[in-house]
Amino acid sequence: MKAVGFIPVRSGSKSIPRKNVRPLAGKPLVLWAVEAAARSGVLDRVVVATDDAEIKAIVQQAALPGVVVVDRDPANATDTASTDSVMLEYAVHEDFDTFVLLQATSPLTTSKDVRNAVRIYQETGADSLVTGVRQKRFIWERNDGHLGRAINYDPSRRPRRQDFDGYVVENGAIIVCDRLGLIKHGYRLFGNVAVYEMEDETYIEIDEPSDWEVLEALIHSRTRQAVQDSYVERLGSIQLVLTDVDGVLTDAGMYYGEQGDELKKFNTRDGKGLELMRKIGVKIGIVTSENTLLVERRARKLKMDFLHQGVERKSVVLTEICQELGISPANVAYIGDDVNDLEILREVGFAACPADAVDEVKQVAHFVTKAKGGEGAVRELCDLILSVKQR
Repeated sequence: MKAVGFIPVRSGSKSIPRKNVRPLAGKPLVLWAVEAAARSGVLDRVVVATDDAEIKAIVQQAALPGVVVVDRDPANATDTASTDSVMLEYAVHEDFDTFVLLQATSPLTTSKDVRNAVRIYQETGADSLVTGVRQKRFIWERNDGHLGRAINYDPSRRPRRQDFDGYVVENGAIIVCDRLGLIKHGYRLFGNVAVYEMEDETYIEIDEPSDWEVLEALIHSRTRQAVQDSYVERLGSIQLVLTDVDGVLTDAGMYYGEQGDELKKFNTRDGKGLELMRKIGVKIGIVTSENTLLVERRARKLKMDFLHQGVERKSVVLTEICQELGISPANVAYIGDDVNDLEILREVGFAACPADAVDEVKQVAHFVTKAKGGEGAVRELCDLILSVKQR
C-alpha cells in the first residue's frame, strides 16, 4: 500500500492574517503538521499544496525527508474553495493507494496519531477514516422562539457524567481514504467510515485568535516531554553546553549606572542550572560577540570551562573547543537568540533558544524554552539535559 500525506495550506486567512507562517510556540504553524507527517514512518511521501511563496520556502528550508511542495491551483485556494477540491486536484494526477489528509490548523496532531489513523484504517478494512474526540456534553436544539429540545439524552433521565458514553466530534485533524474512492465519490468520507479517537485537547483548531493562545499554552505543556522523547539520544550524548550572553543569559537590555558604567542583569536560576551541568560532568562555556569585563566576572563566578568573547564566527570557536575536548559538535548543546547564532545552531547536536528569540532562530532550534532570555531560559535547557541523563 502506497500512502501519501497531504497538507493543503493557502496564503489567505481572514481571522488570523498569515497564520500558516506565523510562529506558534516557536515554529511556523504549517511545520507542526508537516513534521508530524514526515516523522510518522507510515507515509511514502508528504505533499504540501500551497499557493504561497513564503510557505513554500519555509517547508523547503525545513528539509524534512520525503516532503515535497506542489503548487496549488489558484481556483482551489480561495475562501470558498473546499478541501475536497484541492484533494481531488492532486489525486487525479498521481498514482498511489491511500490518501492521508492532515490539516495545518490542528498543530497538536502527532506522528503517533498519524500512525494510529493509518493502522486503524488498514485493520478495519474501512473505505475512509475520520478523527475526533469524545465529548460528554448534552446537546440541545433551539428554535426561533427560544424553545428547545434535547438531542442526545432524555432530560427525565438525566445521566451522571460517568454513566454517559457521550459522542465523538470531528476534530478536523486527519482524514484517511482510498484515492480511487475519493475520485469516484468526489468527497473524502464515504463507504464504511472508521473513527480514530484522539486526545481531548486536539478538539481545538486554530480558527480564531483566542484559539492561538490556548494552543500555544497546550504546546508548551507538551514540549518538554515531546523533546525528551524525540531527542533522547542527542540529549543523552551532550558533553558540553555553550551559551550566548545578551538575550540569553541576560534580557538583552542595556543598563547604565550614574557614571556611565554598563550593567547587565543575570538570572541566578541559570547559574544554578549550569552548576548542575558541571556536577554531572558536562563542560560549560560562553561564546559571545561582545567583550566586557562583566561577562568575564560572571564566567569566573560560574566556573566556566570556556570563555570566548569578541567572537565573529562562533562556529570556528565551536570547532576549536571540540578539537580540544576530543568530541564532536554532535556532543554540544548551544543556546542563542539572534541571527549571529544561526551558523553554530545548525552545527551543534542540540540547538535551543529563548522564547523571545528572533523567528529565524526559532525555526532552526530543536527546543524553544518557555522562558525569555534572562528569565531562566538556560536553566530550562540544563534541566532538560539533566532529566534525560538521569533516566
